[in-house]
Amino acid sequence: FICSANSNLQRIHQVVEKMAEAYGDSITIDDTMDGRVRHAFPAPAQLAEATEGDLRRLGLGFRAPYVAKATRMVLEGRLDLEQLTRVPYPDAAARLMECPGIGPKIADCISVFSLEKLEAFPIDVWVRRALGEWYFPGQKTPTDRVLREWAQGRFGRYAGYAQQYLFHGRRLRK
Repeated sequence: FICSANSNLQRIHQVVEKMAEAYGDSITIDDTMDGRVRHAFPAPAQLAEATEGDLRRLGLGFRAPYVAKATRMVLEGRLDLEQLTRVPYPDAAARLMECPGIGPKIADCISVFSLEKLEAFPIDVWVRRALGEWYFPGQKTPTDRVLREWAQGRFGRYAGYAQQYLFHGRRLRK
């Protein structure tokens, strides 16, 4: 999710694929892939082989040092992702944001999509637009912090699911 900061879906997909091809294990898949080789996303130990320059060459740009630092934190045990699945969402999000390059949106993405924190509510441009248009029409859209608190109050423990519907619905109106 660090790779997704200030990016679009196509670019995120390209960067993740390049990282997998460069550092991930190859995956043998049956005939459904027409003989194409795919690669798994690299484990932290594999990704640690990459220098910041290597990551920049793969297209990570300003995100490269953040990915490198997060990888080191995981390998050194300073960022225990498994342990974060067992703590409350606010604690997990706060711990994630101690990692360089992880702010509220990325912490919420990691929380809802990777740590089973379904109350997390990532806010990007699409979700902000959806909330502004559909829930706060004719008003100045509140700050992301206020929107997050509002959404968690409105949608409760499954706010992350609501976020996905809002994201998809707003993108369809594009």
